[in-house]
Amino acid sequence: MRHVRLVLAGLMGLSALGVASLAPHVAGASGAPSLASCKTAIAAQEFTKGKLTVATDNPVYTPWFVNNKPTNGQGYESALVYALANVLGVKKSDVVWVTEPFNASYAPGPKKFDFDINEVSYTAARAKVVTFSHSYYDVQQSIVALKTNKIVKNHSAAQLRNYQYGDQLGTTGLAYINQHIKPTKPARVYSTLDQAVAALQSGQIDALVIDTPTGQYMASVQIVSKSKKLIATQVGQFPSVGEHYGLLFQKHAPLAACVNVALAALKANGTLSSLAHKWLSIYTSVSVIQP
Repeated sequence: MRHVRLVLAGLMGLSALGVASLAPHVAGASGAPSLASCKTAIAAQEFTKGKLTVATDNPVYTPWFVNNKPTNGQGYESALVYALANVLGVKKSDVVWVTEPFNASYAPGPKKFDFDINEVSYTAARAKVVTFSHSYYDVQQSIVALKTNKIVKNHSAAQLRNYQYGDQLGTTGLAYINQHIKPTKPARVYSTLDQAVAALQSGQIDALVIDTPTGQYMASVQIVSKSKKLIATQVGQFPSVGEHYGLLFQKHAPLAACVNVALAALKANGTLSSLAHKWLSIYTSVSVIQP
């Protein structure tokens, strides 16, 4: 959830330019602006001239970021931001990162960033109050549990309903639990992902549901005992339900159309595929289970 500064005055700067009347070209609309006009618009911003302010949460996790440092260009999302900046004519040194809590990112109202990147899934409800870019990663949800929990071996569709789940407030993992697994016990809800992981480690919950790459990292690196022994496993991933991550903007932000143009360019030249292979491929080879 890092923040890219176009915000209010920046948006007025775009309007003053009259660059292909960007305001109507919100994400997904037809008549997208040219890449050249987008570069001109960003370079002429009045609010933070030539800067791109990107928001994300703190902490952030591998494989999306590395060492909790969005500025280092490592991890899928960090690398993607700098690739987008390059396409849009913004120097690496002109990318400004700011912190935005996950739950606050998709709340209605003015934003203090140009866009937010933090594995925020597109949903129709969220899209009523914010604007999303096109997909930058298509994602599946997965189950993470301690190796000693019986869910590891007993996870038929019927058996999955009998466990105590927990997850971070507002996540699509929590929504997946409620809408697809439909457990007999209400899922426990935590303010942060760290709290949900701590609940898993302490045995307060049997499992949590989270995107496959993050879940695999948790199981293979993050969740350890006091003696640093790995104690968690990724039980499996669920079939795709069409979920995808999008960059998040203030509602009707003019920059969204330009970012979609840049994303299309990165997809066409193979950059998105290359970044996914580099940062995510070792985390996505997980067996599929049915909810």
